[in-house]
Amino acid sequence: MKIQVGTDSNIEGNTVLVQAVETVVRDTLDRFSSQITRVEVHLSDENSGEKFGTDDKRCLLEVRLASHQPIAVTDRAATPEQAVSGAAEKMKNLLETTLGRLSDR
Repeated sequence: MKIQVGTDSNIEGNTVLVQAVETVVRDTLDRFSSQITRVEVHLSDENSGEKFGTDDKRCLLEVRLASHQPIAVTDRAATPEQAVSGAAEKMKNLLETTLGRLSDR
């Protein structure tokens, strides 16, 4: 499972953040790793760093499954790490539902 992390110009995509994101994604989605070809994580600050507010960090998490269309979820939180964790949990639930339906066919 390949994980790509991207940030907008208002979030510093340093090594520590990238490693934390990869760890959360791997730990949460590990059960599906044989079916996932790539995970793309896009982090952004919706207030562009000009204003401070709650839940202004956004994580868009896109998963590409082998032989299927990509699926995506979004989460907003106070920090990038919290947004990633929330999006990863949403994706885990979506994958359980989606892959469960596919196996029922």
